[in-house]
Amino acid sequence: MIRESLPFVVTDGNAIVDFGGDDPSERMYLLLTTTCRLAFDDPAVLRIETSVAISDRSRRRALHRAGFRLEGTSRNRWITADGRTDQAWYARLRNEPGEGREAFTAVMNTVTARKRVISHLLLTDAEHRVCILETTFKPDFELPGGILEVGESPRVGLVREVQEELNHTVSVGRLLVVDWLAPYLGWEDAVELIFDGREMPERSVPLLQPDLREIRAVHWLPAAEAAERMAPFARGRLLAALDARDAGRTFYLEAGARIS
Repeated sequence: MIRESLPFVVTDGNAIVDFGGDDPSERMYLLLTTTCRLAFDDPAVLRIETSVAISDRSRRRALHRAGFRLEGTSRNRWITADGRTDQAWYARLRNEPGEGREAFTAVMNTVTARKRVISHLLLTDAEHRVCILETTFKPDFELPGGILEVGESPRVGLVREVQEELNHTVSVGRLLVVDWLAPYLGWEDAVELIFDGREMPERSVPLLQPDLREIRAVHWLPAAEAAERMAPFARGRLLAALDARDAGRTFYLEAGARIS
């Protein structure tokens, strides 16, 4: 007997689907769409959820086409013939479209790569010393700034981060450096932007006060000395930012090494 839908169990408004079987890819998609229709025929069902092996491209493709969004993964939990792999969890809510441009972009937003974005500020004083921050959570020093929040522009996020770290509102100048950060110490790859904070007037230097939570101290050091206090890749970004300021250019780097 050919099945017309996938089995599911409704619990507390959730329809939990057993996405098993060896159906061809197109058949998987048709089974999913029929299952969604049947499940949502029950007004008590608010969401439909299922899980598949992260390596199962056919099932994942069918889920994407049917409007299911990736909600997370459980590491090394799914057992396949080739051994253990990650388990991918998918869901679709009652009020979410299952097809069309909105459904496509929403699904792609959950399954495509998301790179962390970091904004830092090159800030110097009248003696050409560089402002670097001693943090409470790692031994190497950093430029002012930090990780952006979701939906936050690099400039707005940079102003916010400096305000939180140093209790001071800064103006942000032009972009000096774009650097791709390779995976490091458990962090996934990211993109870092360094903006020009220009020269801070002598009277304003004392206004930068560390928050004493993330920032232990503010240091103003000659460029070479500041660079020595930073991790090698951060050192490359600092020196490139100084060169970019002098040259009136924007440099692209990868892992702290200048590419163009």
